[in-house]
Formats: sequence, C-alpha cells, structure tokens
Amino acid sequence: MNRRDEATRLDSHDPLRAMRDAFALPQDRVYLDGNSLGALPRCVSERVRAVVDQQWGRDLITSWNVHGWVNLPLSVGEKIAPLIGAAPGQVVCCDSISVNLFKLLATALGLRPSRRVVLTCAGDFPTDAYMGQGLHSLLGAERCEMRAVGVGELADALDETVAVLMMTEVDFRSGRRHDMRELTAAAHACGALVLWDLAHSAGALPVDLDDCGVDMAVGCGYKFLNGGPGAPAFLYLAQRHHNQVTQPLSGWFGHAAPFAFDPDYRAAPGISAYQAGTPGVIGMQALDAALDLFTGLEPASLRRKSLALTGFFMEGVAADPALAAMEVLTPTEEARRGSQVSLRHPEAHAIAQCLIAAGVIVDFRDPDIVRFGFAPLYNSFTDAAIALQCLSTVLSAGAYANERYRQRAQVT
Repeated sequence: MNRRDEATRLDSHDPLRAMRDAFALPQDRVYLDGNSLGALPRCVSERVRAVVDQQWGRDLITSWNVHGWVNLPLSVGEKIAPLIGAAPGQVVCCDSISVNLFKLLATALGLRPSRRVVLTCAGDFPTDAYMGQGLHSLLGAERCEMRAVGVGELADALDETVAVLMMTEVDFRSGRRHDMRELTAAAHACGALVLWDLAHSAGALPVDLDDCGVDMAVGCGYKFLNGGPGAPAFLYLAQRHHNQVTQPLSGWFGHAAPFAFDPDYRAAPGISAYQAGTPGVIGMQALDAALDLFTGLEPASLRRKSLALTGFFMEGVAADPALAAMEVLTPTEEARRGSQVSLRHPEAHAIAQCLIAAGVIVDFRDPDIVRFGFAPLYNSFTDAAIALQCLSTVLSAGAYANERYRQRAQVT
C-alpha cells in the first residue's frame, strides 16, 4: 500500500476528521504551519462580524456591560484552563507572551527575594531570554541574572541561587518535548520556582500544570488555539502564589476597582491582578470563538491524532531514499515529541520556499531547519502524504537550486 492509499485509510478512521470542516482551508494548498499561525475557524469570521457590526457598530460603548467585554480576559482564561490542566481561577487571557513573561519573571524574583538567577535552556525561543535580559537591565545583576545552559546541564545548574527555571515545553526548532513533571520536581527540590512556556503545547497535546505542581506558565492564542494573527496570550499562576507579590505592570485593568479611578494602585485579588491595560476586544472575541471548537474534546484525543500524524510523516521520510539528505531532528520517541516534524538540510530555506510555491505551506527556522507543523484539529493524513510526495519531488529534482528560492522575505 502506498502512502496516499494508507493516508486515505487512516483519514477514514480518524475520529476527529469532521473537525476539518470547521476551518476555512484553501482547497489548493496543504497547510502545515499551524504551529506558527493556526488556520481560520469559520466560527471566528462569524463572531468577528457580529462584534464589529452589532456590538461595536450598534451597541457601542454599552457593549462593555451588555456583551461582557469587561470580563473577557477572565472568561477566555477559564476556557483555556482545561486545555492546560488548570483549575478555575488561575488563568487570565491578556497581552502577549513577552509581556506576560515579564510579569511572571518579576513575580518569581519577588517570591524568591534571596535568589537572583533566571535559569533557562540554551536555544529556547529568544523572546523568553530577551524579557529576562530586559529585567536584568532594569533591576541590575544583584537582583536578576540570566543563565542559559544546555539541556543536559540543567540538573547541575539548579542550585541555591536559582529563583526560577524558565523552560519551553516543546522546543520551537526541533519539536522536542521536555519532561514537565521531572524538571518541575528538580527545580522545586532546590527551592526554585518553574515557569513554562506553552506556545507549542496548548491546543495540541495534554498539559497538566496543576498535576505537575507548576508555579507559572504562559502561552499564545494564535498557534494551535487558532485565535488569529496577534491573538492575545494567556498566563497561569498557581493559586498558592496569589496575592503574595505585586506584578510590575500595574495598569488599571489589574486594579481592585478600576472605575473608581483611585490615584494610587491597589491590586485586584488573585489572577485578575495580572491584567494591565484595556484588552483588545476584537482579538479577544476571535480567540473566544476559536476556543469553542475544543468544547467536549479530550486533550488526549488531540494528542493521539498529533502523534499519529507526525509518526506517519516521519515514517515516510525514513522510507524515501530521495529524502536521505534530510536529517530528522524531532524525536521518534512519542513522549518526547511535540506536534511538528523538523528536518535539517543545508538548503533548508530554499527547500521551504519550493514547497510553499508548490502549495505546501511550511516554514523555515534559521539556520537550516524546515518545520512541518501538524494541527490535529484540521490536518489530515492526506495532507501529510501530499507533503511527503512534494518534498520528495523537490529533493529529487533539485528545484531548490533556483535563485528565486534563495530570496529571503522579512518573515520566514
């Protein structure tokens, strides 16, 4: 049985296959970049039209009360909470991952005043380290020191100077999944807190923040949650850490009584204090609508589909002699695999551009990685089979050598 036939068979037995119809996917393309930007859910278009035309257009400013705009950060956070293993009252949807990292890193240092080190894994997504570096510049080395080590060196680096271990659960380049439970326990054993970045986890695989004893987490709304470009992010702070320190971005939406217009800041109780400025209502409503697609779905079912898709694709790469030059970076071990397959090749950028030109949308990560993202809600095994065939053709024909595929756009 060839890969296309096998894909057809697998698609016919896929319990999530009907979910694909909920998305506005172009018929002439295979979209394998949901790990960077999720596809458009049809319900989002409907919601945004209603928000613009009816709520903003007709009800105007009364919509803050009439349509509950003022409560969106908390209500959307409550929708996200089950997807990341969080009990109610611990997740708020607001701002961006970068801004939320700044808030939580400052919180972590406040909760561990005798420690100064923010420990992270070398090679994690840069914005995480950038925000720590900004905090270092603001507070000085005596209060905040960034320390990055290789993944194999983390255990030895956890000492009495570490205030917080900051980790991305799924590595954005390789797709390698770190062991949340093990690393959280190791950090706690030395008295440190743990902050997890769930950008490549939430919506694609089960996350168990409460069960793993995690202290803090951040995540975005525009990847596997399908909230749209620039969708608001979310943050999690375990209940046991609420109301102990004040986060530094003390904007009016985090005030205990924002419409009292007090001259001095008083933090709202609990997770509400981690809001800052006025939320972007249209983006928040788009994400809220997208999250409705997860209603009634078990995260374990998404994980089974994700592993089956990535496994099918990796088997196809290994079986095709034309792809022998592509090095598979993503772990074959299921427990260590996210929802993407990363392939290394010296001509990775040009190969990615060839695939895109042929209608298979992937992305490139510097210096030499082509990423194939598999969103379990809408990607099919047929998508994977078409991508395999296209990749094989590109490599066999050497089409990537054409100069036009070497031109780099601003976004890769």
